[in-house]
Amino acid sequence: MPAPLGPLPPFRTTRFAPSPTGFLHLGHVANAVWTWGVAQASGARVLLRLEDHDRSRCRPEYEKALYEDLDWLGFEVVPDSRESLEGGSSSYRQSNNNPLYRAALERLRATARVYGCRCSRSIITRALRDAGFEEWDELRYPGTCRELGLPLAEGVGVRVVLPDEPVEFEDLLLGTQRQSPAEQSGDLLLRDATGNWTYQFCVTVDDLRHDVDLVVRGEDLLASTGRQIMLATLLGRAAPARFLHHPLIRNPEGIKLSKRDGAVGVRELRALGRKPVEVLGEAAWRTGLLPENRSIRPSELGGLFQ
Repeated sequence: MPAPLGPLPPFRTTRFAPSPTGFLHLGHVANAVWTWGVAQASGARVLLRLEDHDRSRCRPEYEKALYEDLDWLGFEVVPDSRESLEGGSSSYRQSNNNPLYRAALERLRATARVYGCRCSRSIITRALRDAGFEEWDELRYPGTCRELGLPLAEGVGVRVVLPDEPVEFEDLLLGTQRQSPAEQSGDLLLRDATGNWTYQFCVTVDDLRHDVDLVVRGEDLLASTGRQIMLATLLGRAAPARFLHHPLIRNPEGIKLSKRDGAVGVRELRALGRKPVEVLGEAAWRTGLLPENRSIRPSELGGLFQ
């Protein structure tokens, strides 16, 4: 069981932000259980946002199914976000907001060093090995293009130099965290060479413009938090959002459930005759919120955090 959270401070806004690159599965349900549960316990509202920055894998049919699955599970979001998404172009769908990200990039250029980068993943890997690094937790950019003066043009990626200083924050579940983004990731990629904005940049800009003050997400994203706090500060955010990183549902080999590895989808569970309260209960149980696998209603989730 996760450590008790204790009394939660009040929050205004959190978000449920899946990527429409496949159908929702039990891992997504687990994130929804934690998101809506913490939101209920802290008085926050839940926005629905689609993080479809990876345009090569996103499909309209996945987005349509997402709405159906949320309805079946009984999760309600802020109506404006849902209606906006289903109505067409929306400020809650990343692919519709290129002008906003371009404007954010221009703001960032006034407060930080931004430069063009032509390095591919293979070039970065080779540079790290040539420098004597045999193992790394994540791919750290070594600054290969920092002094080349490449223009921010088509076919060139865009990076920002992060301050060489630590970031400390209090995770609502995991406690005090101290990270060094410049050492972990190096100069952060904001837009790749194909013109796609990156997850790190989009999510930071979106949380700022949507006034999200509470982020509830899986523990696999914990390493991203320090750099996102730092990037948000460079973009002008006065006070960072608060974060809670929850346990993941993993397979017998200890690997988290994923679409690519064939995780059973909510649609399949529906077809098998499972009830929404059973699916919610299993997700809560498998992430340590319940001592046994039992049914639970959406309206009861807040009680798990009080």
